Amino acid sequence: MSAPQAGRPAPLEAPAPLKELTIRGIVIGGIITLVFTAANVYLGLKVGLTFATSIPAAVISMAVLRLWSDHTVQENNIVQTIASAAGTLSAVIFVLPGLVIVGWWNGFPYWQTMLVCALGGSLGVMYSIPLRRALVTGSELPYPEGVAGAEILKVGDAHGAGEDNRRGLLAIVLGALASSLMSLLSNLKIAASSVSAAFRLGGTGTMLGSSLSMALIGVGHLVGMTVGVAMLVGMLLSYGVLLPYFASGSLDGGDGLEDALGAVFRSDVRFIGAGVMAVAAVWTLVKIMVPIVRGMRESVAASRARHGGGSVARTERDIPAGVVVASILASMLPIGGLLWFFASGTAIAHNTGALIAVSVVFILAAGLLVAAVCGYMAGLIGSSNSPVSGVGILVVVLTALAVLLVHGTGSSAEETTALVAYTLFTAAIVFCIATIANDNLQDLKTGQLVEATPWKQQVALVIGVVFGALVIPPVLGLMQTSFGFQGTPGAGESALAAPQASLIASLAQGVLGGGID
Repeated sequence: MSAPQAGRPAPLEAPAPLKELTIRGIVIGGIITLVFTAANVYLGLKVGLTFATSIPAAVISMAVLRLWSDHTVQENNIVQTIASAAGTLSAVIFVLPGLVIVGWWNGFPYWQTMLVCALGGSLGVMYSIPLRRALVTGSELPYPEGVAGAEILKVGDAHGAGEDNRRGLLAIVLGALASSLMSLLSNLKIAASSVSAAFRLGGTGTMLGSSLSMALIGVGHLVGMTVGVAMLVGMLLSYGVLLPYFASGSLDGGDGLEDALGAVFRSDVRFIGAGVMAVAAVWTLVKIMVPIVRGMRESVAASRARHGGGSVARTERDIPAGVVVASILASMLPIGGLLWFFASGTAIAHNTGALIAVSVVFILAAGLLVAAVCGYMAGLIGSSNSPVSGVGILVVVLTALAVLLVHGTGSSAEETTALVAYTLFTAAIVFCIATIANDNLQDLKTGQLVEATPWKQQVALVIGVVFGALVIPPVLGLMQTSFGFQGTPGAGESALAAPQASLIASLAQGVLGGGID
């Protein structure tokens, strides 16, 4: 190449492409997925809580990616995005174990479970894309975990941050070892992991209990004081007011005091909590409809500008609106096939066509609504604190009412059980949409703050959903064979409570069986 002529500036070299969606980032995200998804499944089935995995995933990612000198903060963001999406998808355990609890499944069929997670999760990604402008870039919502994740990524990427990254990784390892030690001591009966008592109060009674669980201590640290106080208030109302009120005059049976109080809690108190969460979800939806519609219009306008040759900044480029709409509509075909396969050969097979048609329309409409509600709540109080289970309760009740409208009540116990199972299976797809939208917008906020490319992060979210869908079925099967679920035949003392799945199954049975108060 000839030297530049005197007085003429040398030509500028094209900037190197930004390392963001890389093979190594995808692999690291997939490996982290295995650990956090399994942990979330276990914790959710045990106590009904899951945690957002984006921040610990970001810490691990930074410690690993620093082995390469050309890593970028945007690449770290992709890793935590993949791990976060997969870990969040594990919240489907709030619904799917209900199929075992009602006696429809004996285990978790791999392909059916995987497809529910993959299809519902991918829809959650697609539904959250047009919401990004309304709830992330054009909103003053704080997104506490998204902002915290971005700050961690920025600090970890700064010059001389290697020591901070090592300390963060060491803290996670020490926490895991402490939790393992406590679990070992409790299983060896050297230390007590929990204590509970039931006692009478005149003509009524109540229960108290506490658990020395390292997992719950960790989750408490993540969710913070505000949510902790809310849970404390809920506990005081439930066990100090509602349980004694409903148990009054009903403790004279032959069952033990703890069993009798437990039955009152399951049949009365827990349903009041479900109603509180459902109303909160509806109220949230009413408040955010206007900004959601405005943000969707802006998203469509930006997509048209790109197709028309207009300039759109890299940090504002989503997956095109046409691709999003086509993906949503195309996914209805495999969803319809999955529902048909689930209902074929059962007591409701004669009405499969009408049920599937209503279910597909319901999934299309309810998916957008729950994505908006969960995305807004994640922006307001964080993904870990967002009452996704309340949205799940609302979803299963609406699904049951739609099924009841099309099919009516079952004419036999077998037909009623089939209707309940079909309701739970359909609701699980919508619930996957809710959980992923709850997490996605938090991750997209992190991406905005570190100047990531939205469409690349949205692709990473789909990849994370696929990783999670592949891992969740065997983990669920392992939990069932190792522990079992309370309420299923033959469940032992160590059976996992699966509180949300049990409640949601009870709601579906109550609506379709006509036994709900």
